[in-house]
Amino acid sequence: MNKTTSFLATFCYYAFAQFLPTQPMPGWRFGYALRRFLSKFIFKRCGEGVIIKQQAYFGSGSELVVGDRSQIGHRARIDHDVTLGNDVVMGPEVVMMSAAHRFEERDVPINLQGSQERRPIVVGNDVWLGTRVIVLPGVKIGDGAVIGAGSVVTKDVPPYAIACGVPARVVRFRGEKGNAS
Repeated sequence: MNKTTSFLATFCYYAFAQFLPTQPMPGWRFGYALRRFLSKFIFKRCGEGVIIKQQAYFGSGSELVVGDRSQIGHRARIDHDVTLGNDVVMGPEVVMMSAAHRFEERDVPINLQGSQERRPIVVGNDVWLGTRVIVLPGVKIGDGAVIGAGSVVTKDVPPYAIACGVPARVVRFRGEKGNAS
């Protein structure tokens, strides 16, 4: 892809497209269509029918892969090296971080120690990430999983698991009868 085209699409997204309406506000269809159009020039891959809600932040987006019919939630913050499968549903203010600071040296300020090596995040197909979920570097979330609102995902989540809490723990699997709490 042409770097100039990607730059212009990214500029247009952050300058105005990110502020266009989201459903159910009037004009939401135009907002969704324009953000999706721009993302095809920004992301490494942007699937069909993708929905990007207002004020989602994804940096340059050059390494972001988003599958068909997936959603990036309102005010989400998606870091580099993230792959979202098909049919991912995301609540508002989800944070996905694929890097972190080094902090081991006690005699050097943390902000001078640099970053740890990037560890990609992979979210499978048909996953629901609730409001304000935080996903830390290197995590893989299996197909069909549900992550409860406010959870901090520090370890891999198996397929069809329902995980919640800080740190997130599997409480049951989809299809099992029982209480999720």
